[in-house]
Amino acid sequence: MSASKEIKYFLLNTCFTSIIFCLLDLYTKTLRVKFEGTEKVQKHLENGGRVIISSWHQRFFGGFFIPRIFKWSPCIMISQSRDGDFISRVVQHIGWIPVRGSSSRGGRVALRLLVEGVNENHIGGHIVDGPTGPPCVIKPGLISLAQNANAVICPGIVSYGNAWIFNSWDHFMVPKPFSRVLFRFGAIFTVPETINDDQFESLRKKIEDEMIKEYKAADESWNRKN
Repeated sequence: MSASKEIKYFLLNTCFTSIIFCLLDLYTKTLRVKFEGTEKVQKHLENGGRVIISSWHQRFFGGFFIPRIFKWSPCIMISQSRDGDFISRVVQHIGWIPVRGSSSRGGRVALRLLVEGVNENHIGGHIVDGPTGPPCVIKPGLISLAQNANAVICPGIVSYGNAWIFNSWDHFMVPKPFSRVLFRFGAIFTVPETINDDQFESLRKKIEDEMIKEYKAADESWNRKN
């Protein structure tokens, strides 16, 4: 790797992390955020249960608000890439506990660590179609994580009234300043302790279909309000 790239990563991972977090914090305070369905998740946590919040990669900017909603320290898997080094430091400032790994690199160890983190902290987040897609397709790790952590799955539906859309594989979205943001917690799914391959795939597809439907409904709701 060139010296210029090494310097860039060094600055990102040391000098700039706190600055970028502060800028993000100020930026998110311009947004008008509405939460729906938090009560059922909070009640499940207060009763000693564990919850995995599932989200599309496209909308994970909404994860900025999760630690503030529940006052818990949720775990999340962050890739082992150089960019992941920077992202993991930023999410730590926000209040997440990063576990390094992905479906393509270090996934098995990361899954075990994530299970341990959810057992200890009772709540975790999972980007179900990351880190490289295909978009809006849930990978098997979500079901395995919930099963091994004895946790329920709750889709986190994030929708923006006005957003920038980037030219990435998932068309990543960032809400524009002073725009409205909806964070809705969907139906809670329980994963059986024992499950065969057909049941595993059926549950995976059921959650995937529910997320697609709920994200579409949330996005279309802005047109009804305007």
